[in-house]
Amino acid sequence: MDISFNIANYLRINLQDIVMVLVSTALIILFAKHFFWDKIIGFVKARQTYIQENIDASETIKKEAMDLKDQYDEKMKHAGQDAHVIIETARNSANEQKKQILTQAEKEATRIKEKAQEDIDRDRLKAQDDMKNAIGDVAIEAAKKLVDKDMDETTQRKFVDDFINQVGDSQW
Repeated sequence: MDISFNIANYLRINLQDIVMVLVSTALIILFAKHFFWDKIIGFVKARQTYIQENIDASETIKKEAMDLKDQYDEKMKHAGQDAHVIIETARNSANEQKKQILTQAEKEATRIKEKAQEDIDRDRLKAQDDMKNAIGDVAIEAAKKLVDKDMDETTQRKFVDDFINQVGDSQW
């Protein structure tokens, strides 16, 4: 078996081959244009529209992102001032609460003092009354011994009470 290879057989160019290639290419183009051209053009246009919509959407998103960034930057510029205002407001509120608490505490202390004074006065008056009664009892016993038993106890009690009232509360 002799295999001889001649490259000239494969590289030959003749008119008949050229015409056949041109005719077959023209037939393929005509066939494609008739059956597929509208579909290909529609696909290409749909693809172009899709790509353009994506580009427009990305530009819109980029613009919105830049606007948000600008808003954020603006807020950050004023954040220190806002924080200062919040701190001042809290400080003023705390001072107001402090004043209210102190006022309430002073009122409560005054009320407690007044109640204590009332209790002291009431106890003093009760002690005076108890002392008057004790002195009256002693005076009655002394008067019984000094005065004959002619006077009854009610008259003696009246006599002692009158005596104590004449002496007055100023000495108690």
